[in-house]
Amino acid sequence: MATEHYNGAEPVNIGAGFEITIKDLAEKIAKLTGFRGRIRWDSSKPDGQPRRRLDTSRAKKLFGFEAKTNFDEGLKATVEWYRANKNNI
Repeated sequence: MATEHYNGAEPVNIGAGFEITIKDLAEKIAKLTGFRGRIRWDSSKPDGQPRRRLDTSRAKKLFGFEAKTNFDEGLKATVEWYRANKNNI
């Protein structure tokens, strides 16, 4: 939608518009990918961003974008797409 309806220079966030901790996101990805290792956090760098939330209001205003896919379903589809296409990218 963005590539078809937006030709501006300013960045536009496209996402689900909710907050998630980086820890929760890493755990979701680990579960979806079957990662069995340990996720290690570098405590010497505590100033990193502990959570993310995209403001998607500009996307809605400029070209009518609103997320229609559940975050977990979208993340799963992304992992599946990557697995199917990783040799071609």
